[in-house]
Amino acid sequence: MTIARSSSRKAKGARAALQTGLPGQVVLVLQGGGALGAYQVGVYEALHDAGIEPDWVIGTSIGAINAALIAGNPREQRIGRMNAFWNHVEQPACGAGPLDWLGMGNWLATMTTVMRGIPAFFEPNLAALRGTRASVGIESAAYYSTEPLRRTLGELVDFGALQDGPTRLTVGAVNARTGAMRYFDNRKETLCADHVMASGALPPAFPAVRIDGEPYWDGGLYSNTPIEAVLDDRPRRDSLIFAVNVWHQSAPEPESIWQVMGRQKDIQFASRADSHIARQKQIHRLRHVIRELTQLLPAGKQADPAVTELSSWGCGTTMHVAHLLAPRLEGEDHTKDIDFTPAGIKARRDAGYADTRRMVERSPWRAPTDPIEGVVEHI
Repeated sequence: MTIARSSSRKAKGARAALQTGLPGQVVLVLQGGGALGAYQVGVYEALHDAGIEPDWVIGTSIGAINAALIAGNPREQRIGRMNAFWNHVEQPACGAGPLDWLGMGNWLATMTTVMRGIPAFFEPNLAALRGTRASVGIESAAYYSTEPLRRTLGELVDFGALQDGPTRLTVGAVNARTGAMRYFDNRKETLCADHVMASGALPPAFPAVRIDGEPYWDGGLYSNTPIEAVLDDRPRRDSLIFAVNVWHQSAPEPESIWQVMGRQKDIQFASRADSHIARQKQIHRLRHVIRELTQLLPAGKQADPAVTELSSWGCGTTMHVAHLLAPRLEGEDHTKDIDFTPAGIKARRDAGYADTRRMVERSPWRAPTDPIEGVVEHI
């Protein structure tokens, strides 16, 4: 499913014009969400067409895979490699028939994915046939094997070039033994397919991936929106953060068990994003207050070592957070994250492209902001 767009052939001069005036480093933050990650492809494509390339990509689960495809390839190859991955994971939908009349048009495709897996992504794990109580070790205790994903990543991501490339990559995973979240960063360590796979190792479907002797699971178990990685980064830098969300925190109350199952997933995987940002707004505002107070002190007092130590907690950086939220598709349910049908992927990808293009055209980060505010949100 390669999507050609006339906008991708815009003049380089127009792209450069849009790139200028950005308020700091460009950061792309990508949630986990399985097939919902197709929305992220559209987001990146729209940024690419606008001449805006991320300096830093942070991802969890499918977001980590998309992030690796971006950071692990030259700019001119990124769209092609993302197309290749999503073409690999597409699953044909069933044709029109009785299932469509019953409102279950994608049911057969979903069941095929559950029973057979996706050849380029995951496959049934034979160890699971021994039963859920069999002691097979944490690296085999799952319904599927993700070895196909290892091969796919090896074909589509240049991990050697990633280490010295221009784009920073961070992927989040949670230690299955300690329960602690860890962010693996190519500016601090050498990343390979294991780190990306660990970030997407959602139990009990996928097995833990061992790194440095420790088993890791999907970072979404702890924080599916890894925006804190950039907001807590040191040294702090002015940033334009595109926070790409594919799960909905709010929705009408469900009225059936089927709807409850979908709502439960949304709440589970969308949670923490708003609370993280609210906390960071408070912290950054306090840092700006400290900076302002320090500037009010006489020069001699500012030079006092004790004052210097206290004033180091202040800063003047501004974080612009541009929120992008994937829309709900008509008829979607709790299986939407395994809807790898061509229609589902295309609809979400197109939505990501359109939403991002509108955000870039508005460029709300260009408007004046209150200098006391360190985190400014744009919706």
